[in-house]
Amino acid sequence: MSVALLATVHPLLLLLPVFAVPSLLAGAKAERIRVLALDERQHNYRRVYDLQRMAGNSGPAKEVRVFGLGPEILRRHRAESDDLAAWERSHRLRGARMVSAGRAVFVLGYVGAIGFVASAVSAGRLGVGDLVLAIVLAGQVMGLLSGATNNANWVAWTMTAVRRYVWLLDYVAGRPGAHPGGVEPPPRLRQGIRLDNVSFRYPGTDTDVLTGVDLALAAGSTIAVVGDNGAGKTTLVKLLGRFYEPTAGRITVDGVGLDTIDVVAWRRRMAAAFQDHARLELLARTAVGVGELSMLDDEAAPLAALERAGTADLMRALPRGMDTQLGPDWPEGVELSGGEWQKVALGRGMMRETPLLLVLDEPTAALDAETEHRLYDRYAIAARAAADAVGAITVLVSHRFSTVRMADVIIVIAGGRIVERGTHDELLVADGIYAELYRMQARAYQ
Repeated sequence: MSVALLATVHPLLLLLPVFAVPSLLAGAKAERIRVLALDERQHNYRRVYDLQRMAGNSGPAKEVRVFGLGPEILRRHRAESDDLAAWERSHRLRGARMVSAGRAVFVLGYVGAIGFVASAVSAGRLGVGDLVLAIVLAGQVMGLLSGATNNANWVAWTMTAVRRYVWLLDYVAGRPGAHPGGVEPPPRLRQGIRLDNVSFRYPGTDTDVLTGVDLALAAGSTIAVVGDNGAGKTTLVKLLGRFYEPTAGRITVDGVGLDTIDVVAWRRRMAAAFQDHARLELLARTAVGVGELSMLDDEAAPLAALERAGTADLMRALPRGMDTQLGPDWPEGVELSGGEWQKVALGRGMMRETPLLLVLDEPTAALDAETEHRLYDRYAIAARAAADAVGAITVLVSHRFSTVRMADVIIVIAGGRIVERGTHDELLVADGIYAELYRMQARAYQ
């Protein structure tokens, strides 16, 4: 409306909005540069956050105090914060220059337009009322310009957010479970799980973590996986759980491709306990019960799972038993030791009584050898019950040979390949890597 009224003063005043274009473009470009630059500096912001976490969280507190890390953390935090502050000032100044240059073009157009009208008034071609109207309308155009610039900045930021979202959609589309659907897992394993020439490398890397793995996990069997750190043991477990898809080769369940089985349904038929388990700061019964959401309201189920895992003694020691809030950051919350948190995770892993696949990935690493052995005896009973009921397969990852010797088959992984396989006695007779590692550990206990 303001622009149309300007034309009633003089048609040439319609050129005034054209002088606003550089300001709009400059504002949008400055915002786009700012957002892209923020992306490039995210690692610095994360480092500042991580230093704050180290200084304020209870987890690192012991080592921070023992090693006197407080001053060093403060120094690094100050240096990172000062660097970010200087960088932010620099980019704000750069953006301000760009926006100012764009607005300067409009101001020149504004001054020129008012000067043109004023000269026309002096020459008698226009009246004083036309000059007043031009000044008022040009001011309104300037206000509209300011709003349009802000909107352009918002659009630039939004488009950047949309690009991130599209990238995330593309990334997720390539992940297991991105496209729900597929066949249901079998109600009972008849043959088992087979890996045929399976290789895997993590996204963004160029080195295989597993190479040419051929492995048959017979229905109802217990398989132990041993090897040095980084050999690929946990990666094998991740492939069985479909956290990743093989880079090459194929995994089948009773002859059906694992990649054709609905991933959500497959994981519902799994049970697991991991070394790097989650510390769920919930009520104790809930922290265990989430191992089977369909039984979360069953008050007896979590305690029964702990009994099967041999860790029910922990709950009896808590001040409110199963209704104890876990985690010291909550009202009346109780802090647990590393071993106690692990016992909670073990109970959670036993909530599903008839899984097709039971994974024990060094879940007792924080426990002493005697307690670990007792717990694995309980797990062996549970594994045998699941094997009898549904042909369940148990995959056990452990460094302790007193534990793995219970397995039906032991596989040794080195450099991402299976280098040995057999029973405990067979591998000792073969006198290879397993026998050497076994003797080394035995000597350590003598």
